[in-house]
Amino acid sequence: MALDSQQQRSAAQFDRQAANYGKQHILADTRDVDELLAMIPEKSGAALDVATGGGHTALALARAGYTPVLGDLAPAMLEHAGKLLEGEGFPVATALFPAEEIPFPDASFRIVSCRVAPHHFTDVPAFVKECYRVLEPGGYLLIIDGSVVDDDPETAEWLHQVEKLRDPSHGRLLDRNTWVRIVEEAGFSIRHAELQPMKMPDLEWYFTAAATSEENREQVRALIANASPHVRERMELQTNEEPIRWIWQRVSLLAVK
Repeated sequence: MALDSQQQRSAAQFDRQAANYGKQHILADTRDVDELLAMIPEKSGAALDVATGGGHTALALARAGYTPVLGDLAPAMLEHAGKLLEGEGFPVATALFPAEEIPFPDASFRIVSCRVAPHHFTDVPAFVKECYRVLEPGGYLLIIDGSVVDDDPETAEWLHQVEKLRDPSHGRLLDRNTWVRIVEEAGFSIRHAELQPMKMPDLEWYFTAAATSEENREQVRALIANASPHVRERMELQTNEEPIRWIWQRVSLLAVK
């Protein structure tokens, strides 16, 4: 499996940090996944969870009635995710691959999910086209990822700088309009696409989750200290007292083939 430089950074980062994505991680709360699954009338069949991370989304799919395959490009992540599902009594199937090259035949799955991962991908449109290919006709694409408010390049650039310093495997956060365009251009019909605000855990937790270097932590703190009034308002940036927090936007999207 040949990986490009961005994929190599992501694989190395998440192999190192896999142990931090257990049951205590914020992504273990899958109410956002459950809200999208509730929009699907019948929940059964094969599922593929791309960039499964700690396996929390795959577990939500299994609990809902699907039979998931866990996919990731970090072997340690697949190991931890598999143990999560095994611990809950579900069968485990895993596959090692980058999101842009899904190693399954056409029309293999009833649902493909990907949660809080596409901002690490090299080529999001290629990933979405691969999802379309491996879905059955009438199958669903479920996407949840960090995002930014539409038409706000100043805030988007500030957050991009923060994220790239915190985690060098970060790629780019996409706004809702861009997600809708990419998904529709791949051939999907949008069923739901909206932004949902989410309060970030405190900044130090955020650094720990990514093993951010001390040098980069200082640069992030400087970006926070020097954030413009517009960015402070848009991010609801709280810096007057510890801990430092802000409000994330997440895009929550469901589409059908």
